[in-house]
Parts: sequence; structure tokens; C-alpha cells
Amino acid sequence: MSLPDYDDNTAFLGDWGPFQRRVFVLLCLSIIPNGFTGLSTVFICDTPAHRCLIPSALNITDEWRNASIPLDENDENKDSRLSKCSRHRMDIVKNYSDRGLLPWVDVNVSAIPQEGCMDGWEYDKGTYISTIVTEWDLVCSDDWRAPLTTSLFFFGVLTGSVISGQISDRFGRKKVLFVTMGIQTVFTVIQIFSPSWLIFCLLFFIVGMGQISNYVAAFVLGMEILSSSIRDIFSTLGVCLFFSIGYMMLPLAAYFLRDWRMLLLALTIPGFFYVPLWWFIPESPRWLLSQGRVDEAEAILRKAAQINGVKAPDIIFTQIQVKSTSACASQMTHAILSFSYGCQRQKLLNLSYFMILLKFQM
Repeated sequence: MSLPDYDDNTAFLGDWGPFQRRVFVLLCLSIIPNGFTGLSTVFICDTPAHRCLIPSALNITDEWRNASIPLDENDENKDSRLSKCSRHRMDIVKNYSDRGLLPWVDVNVSAIPQEGCMDGWEYDKGTYISTIVTEWDLVCSDDWRAPLTTSLFFFGVLTGSVISGQISDRFGRKKVLFVTMGIQTVFTVIQIFSPSWLIFCLLFFIVGMGQISNYVAAFVLGMEILSSSIRDIFSTLGVCLFFSIGYMMLPLAAYFLRDWRMLLLALTIPGFFYVPLWWFIPESPRWLLSQGRVDEAEAILRKAAQINGVKAPDIIFTQIQVKSTSACASQMTHAILSFSYGCQRQKLLNLSYFMILLKFQM
């Protein structure tokens, strides 16, 4: 069924009745957790100031403890030039301390050989209690892992943006919306108990898939249910505004929750409140028609008419229109799944690449 045909047949609902307002608001609310997840890596993957740990059990004087970390001549930050990845050899320092020699007075400290952070690192607690960097020591030779974590999340976003459309065409917009909301919420909860960085990244990839699939399903569902005069507002002001609300609430939560596990827990709690929305957000009548499920589509529209206080016609869709819709949908699905046209493949790749770039810029 072409767009004008559907809009004409459902014009009896009006443009902005209680039904449309309810769908508009609930779908926009479902976007907020996507904003939480989209930039959470800024906080949970941040690297605080750090230096090599000098074990408290090591019996050396305070003077030698303070002199054990060499200066980093390549560090442009003059206020914090202590090396982040090396220290003076502790066996030599311990020997000088036991002999009662003083650093810089009796010993030229800069001449003492250096070694790596054999006992781990000491992290500044002024900004964060913990991040995944402090949890698994993603610094120095392993500092590439923190940015890779973010990249894997957005690779999940890329994967979800490619497959979410086909899945929603197969199983329905509503099912995909709530399943992917559940995936985003549940797997984020599981992330809290990650025993290693590798497990965390695997779960983060899945969360990225759920995050974008949730967004796409809500966007498509709103565009298909709402009238033509409301779609522009929904796709711009509605979706973007509520996505931005999620972004703005994230730093507020991170300000009060400085531990990455507690922050993730706080970001997942709202997801559980969306479960009751299953009974208030309907399936897309357009998608139901494309599947030949005319009775279900008409039942949704008649209930919408009842909510809006208007009378629905006895026959909303004719059989000719329904057959035309099903045939068109079947052809489109076959073309998308087979990727039979080069231009379709190129457009899909270009769109996915653009979405990844947009996410990184945001």
C-alpha cells in the first residue's frame, strides 16, 4: 500500500489525538537509555593519573619512597612529570635506604637504573573511584585496550544498524524494539560482573548491537504509526531531543557515581521500567498489512479510534490494497536480503559508515 493510500484510509484517526500523543511520548521515552549507553565509555574507560606502585610493605625511608619514581622528560605537563610506566630499581633503592644514604645528597638518583611497574600502578582517586582502566590496568603497554573497547562498542553499533532493519521486517517492529531494549539492559547488567577485560568487550559489543537496534526500531515504528504531519516532529525534535536528554543525564549520574560498576548499574535501572510499555505501544499496522495480517492491523486502528473518540469505518482496507501491499513488501524484502543491486549495497555501506562517524563525533 502506497503512503498516500494508507494515510487516506487512516485519516479518520486525526493527526494529534490521544492515541498519537501516547505513541509519540512512549517511543521518545524509549530512546533515553540509548543516550546513556552512547557516551558511557567517556567515563567508564577514562584513564586517571597514575604511576608505578611502591609496595607499602617495602621497608624504605620516606625520602627514598618519594624519590623512587623518575621524572618523565617527555611529559609536557609540568605539574605532573612523574613517570607513569617506570620506577627506579627497587633492589638498589632498598640497598641505599638500608645503608642510610639520602637521595640527591649522597646518591645521584637519576643514575639509578629503571624498571617497569613490577607491582602494578597507583591511581589518582580524585576524579574516579574506579574505571575499567584501573580495574584491569589498561595503561602503559596495554593502553591500546581502552580505545579498542570503545571501537568494539561502535562496531556492535555498526553491526546492529545493518541487521536491525531486516530483523524488524521479519519479526515486527514492536518485538524487535522490546527484545533489543532487553538485550541492552540485561547485557549491561552482566557487564557489571565481568571477570576480565575480554569478557567486558564481548558484552559491550552485544550492548552496542542492542543500542542501535532499539533506536532504529523505535524510529521506524513511530514513523509508520504517526500521521504525516507529525512524522517530521517525531524524527527531529522528538527522537533527537530525548536522545540528547539521555546524553545530558549521563554526566550527572557519573558525577555522583565515580565507580564504573555502580555507574553501569544506575544506567540499566531505567531499562526495567520500560517493560510495562509492551501493553501500551502497538505494533505497526503498516507492517501487519505487509504480512497480510489485516484483522490485527484493523483491530489496532479501531482501538486507536476508540481512544481518540472517533468512529472507524466498517471497512478500513480493501483486499486489493492489502494484496498490493503484501506483494510490494515481498519484493523489497527479497531485494534487500539478496543484495542483488550494487547501488543498494553501496548505499547500505555508506549509511553505516556515516552513522559510525556521527556517533564518534557526538
